[in-house]
Amino acid sequence: MLPARKLRTRTGGKFFPNPAQARLRVVHMHHSKPEPLGRVRLISTDFDGTIHDEGAPEAVPAALQRRLAELQQGGVVWAINTGRDLCSLLEAMVQAEMFVRPDYVVAVEREIYRWDGEGFRPVEPWNQQCREDHAALYQRTAPGFRVLHKQLRGRFDAHFYQDDWSPLAVVARSNLQMDEIQLVLEDFCRTEGGLSAVRNDVYTRLSHHGYSKGTALREIARLHDLTPAEILAAGDHFNDLPMLDRQHAARLVSPSNAIAEVKAHVQQQGGFIAQGRSGLGILEALSG
Repeated sequence: MLPARKLRTRTGGKFFPNPAQARLRVVHMHHSKPEPLGRVRLISTDFDGTIHDEGAPEAVPAALQRRLAELQQGGVVWAINTGRDLCSLLEAMVQAEMFVRPDYVVAVEREIYRWDGEGFRPVEPWNQQCREDHAALYQRTAPGFRVLHKQLRGRFDAHFYQDDWSPLAVVARSNLQMDEIQLVLEDFCRTEGGLSAVRNDVYTRLSHHGYSKGTALREIARLHDLTPAEILAAGDHFNDLPMLDRQHAARLVSPSNAIAEVKAHVQQQGGFIAQGRSGLGILEALSG
C-alpha cells in the first residue's frame, strides 16, 4: 500500500472483521430506481473506482462532472472522500482532465481540506487534532509494533514497511496471504486498543480507530449544520464502509463495480446499487 498514490485496490478506512469471512456475507443484488435527491445538501464520494476509472474512455465522465457542478451551483456541497493523500488526488484530477472541483477533500481517510477559492486549506482544529491523536497512539503502541513486526516477518514473505501514515503497512503477495496477516493484525488491534486494521485487497495499514471516512464526513456535516437525512455517500470498497452508514448519510450509493461486501452493505440499508460502473453509476444516483 502506497499512501502517496492510491492504486486500483485501495486501503480501507475502517477495521473490517475477518475479510475472509466477510466475503461470505453476500446477498442477491437487485437494481432499483434512484430516489429524487430532494433534501440532499452534501454529497460525499470516494474517488478511485467510484467516480474515477482510469481504464474508461473518460476517467471521470464529463456528464457526471456537469451534474456535480450543477448541484454545487444549487447550493449542494461536494466532498471527495479518498484514501489518497491530497497531492496524489490533485495529480489524478489533473490527469483525468477534471473541470469541476470539490468543495472538500478528505485525504488518507482522515484529513480534511476545504477549497477557499485559491487552494485546498487544512480544516482546523480537526487536522491538527488528528495528527496529535495518531502520534500519541503510535507512541503508546510502539513496543507492541516492534514485536508485531518481528512476528510478521518471521511468518510471512510479504512486504512490510512504515511510512508517514502508519508505523506498519503491508503489501501481501495474495489475498489468501493477507487473510492470514489480517487475523494477526486483528488480534494486535484488540490487544493494544485504539487501533484499526485498515485493509483493502492485499494492502493493509494500521490507523487510529477514531478517524475514518465516516467521522470525517460527520465533521464536514457539522461545519454546515447538516443532518444525515441531508447527506448522500457513495463508495465501492472496504475503506468506504465507515461513511456508507445511515448514522452519517441517509442516502447510500454504490456503482456496479463495487465489491460484493459493499453492495450487500448498501442494499441491506436500503441504498441504491447502480447499473453503471464508477462515475456513470454515480451519475445514475444523482439523476433525480
